[in-house]
Amino acid sequence: MQKKKFSLTQLIFMALMAAVMCIAGPLAVPIGPVPITLTNLVIYIAVGVLGTAQGTISYCLYLLLGMVGLPVFSGYAGGLGKLAGPTGGYLIGFIFMALICGLFIEKWEKKIYMHFIGMVLGTAVCYVFGTAWLAYTAHMGFAAALAAGVIPFIPGDLVKIIIAMIAGPIIRKQLKRAGLN
Repeated sequence: MQKKKFSLTQLIFMALMAAVMCIAGPLAVPIGPVPITLTNLVIYIAVGVLGTAQGTISYCLYLLLGMVGLPVFSGYAGGLGKLAGPTGGYLIGFIFMALICGLFIEKWEKKIYMHFIGMVLGTAVCYVFGTAWLAYTAHMGFAAALAAGVIPFIPGDLVKIIIAMIAGPIIRKQLKRAGLN
């Protein structure tokens, strides 16, 4: 099996998207145990512009930077303690969200409604990981964790999906036009 190698341009774009996540991730609106952040918006755009593998790698790079202690998570936090805390399940769930979103976007490149379905499905999977971990770490029932970590986020996440569905193709088209994608 041949290993896929990334070009220098692809590596730069993966690092760039990870850097954007590092800027957007700490900006948080605390509304309870789970804050509102822009991390998922950047992930939607990353997989829409770079593709499944590169977008997911971008997120994993961001996650690793946070795990080693850089203050890139919500509230300018970093370290393994953030993964062990109430939002750790969402941070892990974002990996699966990126994979699912990216796969839908790549498989149905011309079917925008499938992009929406993929983003909603990916977000739902992230919600499951996050809700389960929130319930466990905060010692609350699953319904209470849903009320704290999912229900308030649905309208905003739908807006983020729509923004990504508009911005992603525009950015990708401009990169292609410039010969960079």
